[in-house]
Amino acid sequence: MSFKAAVQRARDAAEARIASALADVDLPVADAMLYAVRGGKGLRAFLVVESARLHGIEDAIAPAAAIECIHGYSLVHDDMPCMDDDALRRGRPTVHVRWDEVTAVLAGDALQSLGFELVAEAKGEPAHVLALGRSLARATGVRGMVGGQAMDIAAECAAQRLDLGQVEVLQAGKTGALIHWSAMAGALLVGADTDPLARYGDALGRAFQIQDDVLDVEGDAATVGKALGKDDGAGKATFVSLLGLDEAKRRAAALVTEACDALSVYGEDADDLRDLARYVIARDK
Repeated sequence: MSFKAAVQRARDAAEARIASALADVDLPVADAMLYAVRGGKGLRAFLVVESARLHGIEDAIAPAAAIECIHGYSLVHDDMPCMDDDALRRGRPTVHVRWDEVTAVLAGDALQSLGFELVAEAKGEPAHVLALGRSLARATGVRGMVGGQAMDIAAECAAQRLDLGQVEVLQAGKTGALIHWSAMAGALLVGADTDPLARYGDALGRAFQIQDDVLDVEGDAATVGKALGKDDGAGKATFVSLLGLDEAKRRAAALVTEACDALSVYGEDADDLRDLARYVIARDK
């Protein structure tokens, strides 16, 4: 199976698992939840599935669906007028535009709850499933994604732009934390050493964000599926604004090499994860 086909299969399976979990709920908020998780790249779900496969777990759809719920919730809330105020996501109206702000808040809240319900259904020893859920809570919360988002919002009103080190810390939470968790999920589920996949996930998350910053400058809005140039227009510090476009691309390429090198312990079994790392900086959306 090709790398892209494997990603699509993981994405489709995660979306189907979420739809199954909501099949008995006949409310507009459930429709908004499904809308929010559909149409994405599915990279986090794929990371969970692949890291699990490396550790002998063939069915990791529950935690793969969980991370797509958490990611979906973060996007729904991030798009709202009180935060980034975006009208377009994945080429479609954002949830608060398609429905309303109240539905968007509730859909995000419910996706977060569903994410933890699904991660608790992961197959593994109870202690390992508990560790997986606890680590997801940390990656999602104030020490991870939410903390990074709070730093991002605070930076918009700061007297001085963030420096490179501060941007790296911010993005390690806002973007990197969920990618980092997804990469380690398989090792956590069997109580294995997480260090190789943690190093891989850290480098992958940083490369992913740099490419996002590159696309914000030179991407095509129709392809990316959301408004571009907002960071520059708001005067926000990004990897591109601080490093320059060419140096940012070089930094991303070096991080891909670092990510691939971290997988050496897995040999050829991790080739799909290496392909993912290369894809992250070659993507156009």
